[in-house]
Amino acid sequence: MTEQLSKRARRMVDAGYKVTKARMTVLRVFEESGGHITSKEVLERVAAIDENIGRASIFRTLDLFTRLAIIRPTYIETSMTPSYVLLPDGHHHHIICTNCDQVIEFDNCDLSDLAHQLEAEYGIELTGHLLEFYGICKTCAV
Repeated sequence: MTEQLSKRARRMVDAGYKVTKARMTVLRVFEESGGHITSKEVLERVAAIDENIGRASIFRTLDLFTRLAIIRPTYIETSMTPSYVLLPDGHHHHIICTNCDQVIEFDNCDLSDLAHQLEAEYGIELTGHLLEFYGICKTCAV
C-alpha cells in the first residue's frame, strides 16, 4: 500500500506515522478543497465521507499535518479561527489587501537561498513556510 501513497501521505510514513483511514480521509478533504478550509469545514466534509471518524481524530490529524508541514493555519479572515491551507511542495504564499481582505495567491517566492542560510545559521532543517504580504489592492487604492 505505501508504494501508492501521495507525496503528502509519504511524508507521514517517512516521519514514522501510520497511514490510517482517518488521516487519509482528512488528507483527501484537503486535497479536494482546492484552497483554504476551516476546521469546521473539515469536520463537515469528513463526516460526509465517514461519520465514524471522530472530532478528536480529526483535530489530532490537523495537528500532525501542521507539524509535518502538510498544512498551515492562517488567520486571514479572522484572528479567532484559522483557515488551513495545503502546502504544495511545503510552501504557500498570499498577498492580502488590508482594506477589502482580498487574498491573492502566488507561487514564486524565491526563498531557497534564505532557507539554506537559515538552516545553516540556526542548525534547523526547514520543512516548509507560509509567506504573507499585506497591502492595498488596485481596486481599493483608487
